Amino acid sequence: MTWLYSLTFLEFFFVGLFLLLYAGFFFRTFYLARQLQTTAWAVIPKFFIRSGYLILLLIALLGPSFGEADQSINSQIRDIFLLVDVSKSMDASDISPTRLERIKYDIRQLTDSLAADRFGLMAVADESFVLSPLTADHDAVKRFTLDLQTNVSPVGGTNLCIALDGALQKFTGDRSTRQSSKAIVLFSDGENFGPCSQNMVRRLKAFGITLFTVGVGTEGGSTIRQGNDFVRDNRGQIVRTRLDRSFLQRLVSATNGKYIEADANSAYLTELAGQLRTLRGQVVDQQRVAVTTNKYYYFLAAALALIIFDLLFTLRTFRL
Repeated sequence: MTWLYSLTFLEFFFVGLFLLLYAGFFFRTFYLARQLQTTAWAVIPKFFIRSGYLILLLIALLGPSFGEADQSINSQIRDIFLLVDVSKSMDASDISPTRLERIKYDIRQLTDSLAADRFGLMAVADESFVLSPLTADHDAVKRFTLDLQTNVSPVGGTNLCIALDGALQKFTGDRSTRQSSKAIVLFSDGENFGPCSQNMVRRLKAFGITLFTVGVGTEGGSTIRQGNDFVRDNRGQIVRTRLDRSFLQRLVSATNGKYIEADANSAYLTELAGQLRTLRGQVVDQQRVAVTTNKYYYFLAAALALIIFDLLFTLRTFRL
């Protein structure tokens, strides 16, 4: 038997208090019995009953664990390329503080939740830039994530499909990914200004690469701050950028992936991490461990039974 917790000063204090109070009770009871010229031995059974359920409650609090069972644990890895839209529209603030800043924070959370997986990072605009190849060094990925800025491309605009094709080439050109599960996660508002061939998306599926698209933004959209003014079009009108979820949904329709929408409190990360975990990764380690479970409820039930017995059955303290 093992224990989840150890005895602390608090438990010793209550045990000592119980014994001290009962010692006082014994002294007073037997003193009165002597004055009345009778016996008070009936208090002894009650003492053992109450001591019993006190001990059982303490055992339950300490978390007794027993009943070992063998369990097999597999350590798996997946290779995941993170593609982040860094076009000017990602400076919109319809998701606080901005679309890009929210995604930078979320990527750090995602890598923490998938500690065994390898990640790569690519900035996506009119051109695509590989900031980090596939690596198990999550701290390096986080550092590169902090460097993401919307001015990374001097041309402007977004060509999402060229980025997907670039990630596909990185996977197919890396021999270390052949036995692993592969996924691409694209974070974007869906505003795409380049050509996009369905044949390229089908190639992702042919090579066993699962595509997830994360929509960043809202239908109502937002203006884009630029210094003391806002981004304007060629006619001088203030530009308003909106989430184009339909384009992102069409991208994943030809694969086994899924479209997920980002939110301001990052609750979507749970769903995204869960979807990535369903991909069967390469087994890199297998161990068999002995598992025990906390059986506190047995002792708690026995203590409650003794308490009920103590309350329902009374004994005459003095025999007159």
